[in-house]
Amino acid sequence: MTKPPLAVLLASPRGFCAGVDRAIQIVESALDKFGPPVYVRHEIVHNRFVVEGLQAKGAIFVTEVDEVPVGAPVVFSAHGVPKSVPAEAARRGLVCLDATCPLVSKVHREAERHHAGGRHVLLIGHAGHPEVEGTMGQLSEGAIMLIETIEDAEACAPADPENLAYITQTTLSVDETMRIVAVLRRRFPAIRGPHKEDICYATTNRQRAVKEIVQRCDYVLIIGARNSSNSVRLVEVAKAAGCPQADLVGGAQDIDWAAFEGTRRVGISAGASAPEVLIGEVIEALAARFDISIEEVAVAKEKIHFRLPHALEA
Repeated sequence: MTKPPLAVLLASPRGFCAGVDRAIQIVESALDKFGPPVYVRHEIVHNRFVVEGLQAKGAIFVTEVDEVPVGAPVVFSAHGVPKSVPAEAARRGLVCLDATCPLVSKVHREAERHHAGGRHVLLIGHAGHPEVEGTMGQLSEGAIMLIETIEDAEACAPADPENLAYITQTTLSVDETMRIVAVLRRRFPAIRGPHKEDICYATTNRQRAVKEIVQRCDYVLIIGARNSSNSVRLVEVAKAAGCPQADLVGGAQDIDWAAFEGTRRVGISAGASAPEVLIGEVIEALAARFDISIEEVAVAKEKIHFRLPHALEA
């Protein structure tokens, strides 16, 4: 049978960012240096394919550092951790390796700087996300107020509205965050913001690329995990930009083929913690059912590279 034609618009940049690459390299380098097992607090990045691959090499993922044997190496995930975590790890004599993305660490330092300057900090982010928990854990309890929505921004009542600053989670929707910031600036004209936006370059670029393709697509597939904030945001961005049929899939096995009924042009992107191999598998699955043509749509070139911790550098 003749396969129906399908145009594939491949967004670029997509997939792994420099912070994710660095975090995975830290675990792999620790395994090379110390030998297995190497312990990792929480998922190193939000992708089961990546996590299971590292488990196969000897990484053991734990919820808290008290599960790690005394003296063993432990890696902190790319999302960052509260200050109490490395303090407890050091107390127990663990070998600590910090895989926190440097752009998340930048937000941590901003929070400290504002707090030292006497400003109450408003954090725009999602409750329960490990990055938010890590950022809030940089300061004493009550020093940071979480703002999740425009409604929160309208309703919040800080004790000293003349001494405020805001910071943001790095993986938010750029457009939604701008709307929240606009409310805060209207309500609190003296509020201080970051010198450079906290939403990271990778999140911004991937959202730009999705916006670039959606107007030409009948359907958009975002490859990534459901607990990956930046992947979920890409689906939201696609829908908000005019493509109501957009789905998040962990890989080719999750594709709803019935949703392709009538589709002639599909857009594909991937969250910053999704490896390129998963994108390749999705394209192979499409090619098995359709006569595909592929067009890559690029909006930026990414050349950022983050160094490994000194303890792991050759």
